[in-house]
Amino acid sequence: MTKNPPIPCFTEERILEAQGYRYIAGIDEVGRGALAGPVAAAAVILPLRIKAGWLKLVRDSKQLSPEKREVLSLHIHRVAVSIGIGTVSSELIDKGGIVKATYLAMRLAIKQLSPPAETLLIDYLTLPGVKLPQKGVTDGDSLCISIACASIVAKVARDHLMVEMDKTYPGYGLAQHKGYGTEEHLACLQRLGPCPIHRQSFSPVKDRRE
Repeated sequence: MTKNPPIPCFTEERILEAQGYRYIAGIDEVGRGALAGPVAAAAVILPLRIKAGWLKLVRDSKQLSPEKREVLSLHIHRVAVSIGIGTVSSELIDKGGIVKATYLAMRLAIKQLSPPAETLLIDYLTLPGVKLPQKGVTDGDSLCISIACASIVAKVARDHLMVEMDKTYPGYGLAQHKGYGTEEHLACLQRLGPCPIHRQSFSPVKDRRE
């Protein structure tokens, strides 16, 4: 019997609120496993007391259709205390590796927050070099409402970037697969070779170049 996926809630935020924190940022990344395009991260600070029917629809972005993500992202942008989005290019990913690039995208997102975050809730990770109190939450994008909202905002922002990149680099289907290694993408890569936004250090892009 298939279990229903968990519904993100405010449990982690309430614990931090009880400790005196007001500006609690949920953070998540998208695009880590893609073959082309940037890795992106979002940081979202929600009001501590919020009542909205759409909150019941929030899930990890991977569990939502593109249409639902778009609608929810609009809602999140309207009510959030603060939102930051950070992106790191494929070129920097190739230079420093995907882990460093992911950390950088998250730090860039945090820097954009105004008002700034007082503490961080991050999907799985803790961020080296960031002095704010932070907690890595296992399955945070499925369990924690702020992290789930960040996953939606980051996914929609990156998807929009990939649609724009498709206009600059047509023929790869970037607007459809968003740079992930689908059969269609791999076939295009085999036929056309990599373009400037492909991650040259990633297999099978690296294999195609060799």
